[in-house]
Amino acid sequence: MTAAPLSPSSPVSDPRRRPGGVFRLWRGIGRLLTPFLGLWLQRRVQRGKEDPSRLGERHGLASRPRPEGRLTWVHAASVGETLSVLPLIRGLVGPGHSVLFTSGTLTSAELAARRLPPGAIHQFVPLDAPGPAAAFLDHWRPDLVLFVESDLWPTLIGEVMARGIRFCVVNARMSDRSFRGWRRFPRTARELFSRFDLVFARSAEDALRFEALGSPAVIRAGDLKLDAAPLPVDPAALEALRAAIGGRPVLVAASTHPGEDEQILSAARLAEEHVPGLMTILVPRHPERGAALVDLAWTAGFTVARRSAGERIQPGTGV
Repeated sequence: MTAAPLSPSSPVSDPRRRPGGVFRLWRGIGRLLTPFLGLWLQRRVQRGKEDPSRLGERHGLASRPRPEGRLTWVHAASVGETLSVLPLIRGLVGPGHSVLFTSGTLTSAELAARRLPPGAIHQFVPLDAPGPAAAFLDHWRPDLVLFVESDLWPTLIGEVMARGIRFCVVNARMSDRSFRGWRRFPRTARELFSRFDLVFARSAEDALRFEALGSPAVIRAGDLKLDAAPLPVDPAALEALRAAIGGRPVLVAASTHPGEDEQILSAARLAEEHVPGLMTILVPRHPERGAALVDLAWTAGFTVARRSAGERIQPGTGV
């Protein structure tokens, strides 16, 4: 279906934007959990999943002043979503118009620090609880909110709606599993999804799922990831890697998760019988897993080099 262009923010008196039962329930749960959120964040710090110097941002406390003029808040979960939305952010930034970009992982924050354009600010997304959400929105006062793909947080969305701020989902994605889950709670789904001002779906299938869940204005816009520029590369580092690999055949497994690496290493061992000189490159989805993958590959009988530790590829390196 087609949708009319967005007009200025709707007043809070719009009945469609008043927080309903689902939002009130989620807010209540958030209030009950608030005393434990600090402990949860500290545990994530110990596991290397949070920046201890920026924990205030997770509580909704800004570490930067709000820029003058209009501000669009763009939220993406992690690295993949960040890469897909960078061209959009560059297009939004301009005279009198800044972008606040939030994400939830250290790797995406590092990427944002390197690649966000002037006029865009990165902050960690606040916790999905009433206090952090309110503090965050009180400071930043965005004029428009764009969430990327499927990282949807009910309390944050409810606070945005209650303040009459336009809310859109870009590159909207709905997996079959998530869709089946939402369909089990149709009233809850409709209360949430019917409040989205616009949904830019990445595919016809995603569009139909958002429409089935109650989104009134869905545009089939295509996948932003297909329009993203090639990833930047250091030419010297690339040539050095190519020289180290030489003419050996390579098996690359990228963005792997726990449980997948064991299967890949088993497959690589079988493939070696038919592909002499094969070298396997494992690229974990979360870089902090590098040391664990070294142990895993050694246990499987491979000779290993870890790139992040500066170890060089040798003729006998298997992984």
